[in-house]
Amino acid sequence: MRLKGKIAVITGGAAGIGKATAEVFAREGAKVIIGDVCEELGNQVANALSPQAQFNKVDVTNRAEVQQWIEGVVAKYGRVDILINNAGITRDAQFVKVKDGELVKEMSEKDFDLVISVNLKGVFNCGQAVAPFMIKQGGGVIINASSVVGLYGNFGQTNYVTSKAGVIGMTKVWARELGKYQIRVNAVAPGFIMTEMVARMPEEVLAGMRAKTPLGRLGDPLDIANTYLWLSSDEAAYVNGAVISVDGGIVPGT
Repeated sequence: MRLKGKIAVITGGAAGIGKATAEVFAREGAKVIIGDVCEELGNQVANALSPQAQFNKVDVTNRAEVQQWIEGVVAKYGRVDILINNAGITRDAQFVKVKDGELVKEMSEKDFDLVISVNLKGVFNCGQAVAPFMIKQGGGVIINASSVVGLYGNFGQTNYVTSKAGVIGMTKVWARELGKYQIRVNAVAPGFIMTEMVARMPEEVLAGMRAKTPLGRLGDPLDIANTYLWLSSDEAAYVNGAVISVDGGIVPGT
């Protein structure tokens, strides 16, 4: 019960890593509030957790919607102890693709903007909505989902890598600015994780992922959820501004 009595807000909590995190946090005694755009799945997760769990349909790219959500949580529970900025998407494509010297395809501006909006601005929106309440209450924990590709880059992911590298930079700034208020801010950089989306990939792609991982397997969502748990607990009371890779030792190549 490392999070007993804590109020934990988790974005992207309807599936994958977010769902696993909600389950682990509830088991460890937290009151879990899930925010996600997937209403049906989000309600299923919340209902399966406990009567105290809550789901709200929230688009993290909409600042007004995020602000209203967080204010509602504080009005109901009196505080927010933990924010897990987990929501994220991918829209992969090569920056430019050339054949016989001619441009044949490129990453669209729409897909670049969408990924930045969800993965980077969404973190900004949620963090800025929560921070004033954490300051008033005397502390809190913010954990931002980055990625191993935010550290090393990856082929075909200009938008995603940019967003996740930006999350790392944002995390380090917040750790400096908010530390004096006893708010710890850290980032987690997952490698290849066997979420529902990844599980639908062709077996040859999954085999390639395993081959690139020194531990010889893909990560489980619980591997990330347990890292979130440790960072949220008092066991990590002196960890601030860190970027923790949970990736089986992988360094993505090109």
